[in-house]
Amino acid sequence: MDSTRETKSELSLRLASSAVILAGIIILSTGIYYCVIKAGIPYQDPPLELQIQYAINTEIGNTLIKEGFLISICGGIARWLLKLILKKRRKK
Repeated sequence: MDSTRETKSELSLRLASSAVILAGIIILSTGIYYCVIKAGIPYQDPPLELQIQYAINTEIGNTLIKEGFLISICGGIARWLLKLILKKRRKK
């Protein structure tokens, strides 16, 4: 019965780490969307309002890209560490 509980906890931890990785990828994709589509390429001589809007959208996109990348990397590291820990437990 103990092995069943470990299997369920292992599964839930793997699922949680996969969810973190997926969330990071979604945030990263949203950031790329903001940088490419929302901000886009500014006009040659845009009015001040468009310059402000471009700067805001670019900064939002850059922040989302950075945070999404970090979340994905942290989720991947957590999953890798979980795999190492479970491997050591099974050997004992």
